[in-house]
Amino acid sequence: MAVEFLEEIRRDARKATEELLEQAHLSKGDILVVGCSSSEVTGKRIGTSSSLETAEAVFEGIYEVALENDLYLAAQCCEHLNRALIIEKELAKRERLPIVNVVPQPKAGGSFGTTAYHRFKQPVAVEHLKAQAGMDIGDTLIGMHLADVAVPVRTKTKQIGEAHLVCARTRGKFIGGERAVYDKEML
Repeated sequence: MAVEFLEEIRRDARKATEELLEQAHLSKGDILVVGCSSSEVTGKRIGTSSSLETAEAVFEGIYEVALENDLYLAAQCCEHLNRALIIEKELAKRERLPIVNVVPQPKAGGSFGTTAYHRFKQPVAVEHLKAQAGMDIGDTLIGMHLADVAVPVRTKTKQIGEAHLVCARTRGKFIGGERAVYDKEML
């Protein structure tokens, strides 16, 4: 993989994460879920050309911003692991999430999940969580791991490498009907 390409996707991943966080209004300790197809980033069909180098560059850009903002990163694995998530053990304990036994590999879990597993301090896998924001890089379908109610976030960065990028934040549900008054800070 060309060094210039890897640096470009690292920069784009960082920029996209910063753009998402500008609009998502997250708090310290919130969860950012990311699904990333390294195949799609390199212009191939999802699941056909897993690349650790590519995943590592994307991970670097995102993880730097997550750490700077005191957020937890949840790395979604591919469909071969039923889109399980790699997270820090302390987050699993805090959220009381059951830990499952699997170690992601580039072709069984995906290169992005594998990278997270090797980069986190105490990585564990869980099947489900409800994140406050998310990034879907390459149409990996992260929606199952977002809290109710997901709201699209439009970023200037529309893709990372060749992969389509979709970002989302979540908000609390509106309840109470037509006479209810809502807190504008939570919109």
